[in-house]
Amino acid sequence: MSEPAAKKSAVSALEQLRKHTVVVADTGDIEAMKAYKPTDATTNPSLILAAAKMPNYQSLLEAAVEYAQEEGGTLDEQVENAMDKVYVLFGVEILKIVPGRVSTEVDARLSFDKNGMIQRALKLIKLYKDAGISKERVLIKLSSTWEGVEAARVLENEYGIHCNMTLLFNFYQAVACAEAGVTLISPFVGRIYDWFVQNTDQKKFTPLDDPGVVSVTRIYNYYKKYGYKTVVMGASFRNIGQIEGLVGCDLLTISPSLLDQLAKSTDPMEAVLSAGKAKAMDIEKVTVDEKIFRWQMNEDAMATDKLADGIRKFAVDAVKLENLFKEELSE
Repeated sequence: MSEPAAKKSAVSALEQLRKHTVVVADTGDIEAMKAYKPTDATTNPSLILAAAKMPNYQSLLEAAVEYAQEEGGTLDEQVENAMDKVYVLFGVEILKIVPGRVSTEVDARLSFDKNGMIQRALKLIKLYKDAGISKERVLIKLSSTWEGVEAARVLENEYGIHCNMTLLFNFYQAVACAEAGVTLISPFVGRIYDWFVQNTDQKKFTPLDDPGVVSVTRIYNYYKKYGYKTVVMGASFRNIGQIEGLVGCDLLTISPSLLDQLAKSTDPMEAVLSAGKAKAMDIEKVTVDEKIFRWQMNEDAMATDKLADGIRKFAVDAVKLENLFKEELSE
């Protein structure tokens, strides 16, 4: 006989989840956002590239090309301007739908260039301002390298620009981000899971012992225990079980396919994480400086592999998007 908690609910799993966690759409597809009504939305070069190939969004690419041509400069300068503009144009359209914020990513090829990330972030925020969008509605996404954390420290503390630290796989990355005062981190649940499936003998996990869920749970509990303002947004989900294991997390960014499954399900979604429980836990405080950060990353094969792999993949998709613009701007 099943437990009472396992009974189906009349309310969809998605609506139940919203009671405990802010739901964010992990997509560049504006039509998908209209369907699932998330509070916030996240984008990255891979998502923008996919959306840019859809007929619905050709006008945004054309507008970016026009802007780059008006700005002038060398072909490379025009391509860079078109790239930044198209990210912002997608963001502006997204903000017409979501009531909260949009995350816009700085070029992953700047992941080890602190000053380069700061300058690109300031440029993106200016483009948003020119489009009538306040910086309060934008999260600048940066890779969670040491240089990325230090760039975020400057953007947050000197410019009041909110940052979303992406490609985060390791506890010490998360602590460094919180100590820098960043607004939000996006630990990648699914990519952690992928690595363990590929590199260990265990191929199946329950929601609560899934290595990605375990990692985010540890970070969430540490943040709440020590009262950090930085919030946790679980990202990169592979299945509904991973989402179930993190109900109660500050935010979860979820792909349209999984949002659809949640909308059609009436399975119970009960809070697993809570700030109150975390505050009562016995958790040791740790310190992170550059030496500790780099050593802990070196000792974590999964985090090192996935950070490097993520930067490479975002860079590849950025180059593909650049090539689309090069063709247009070379004509």
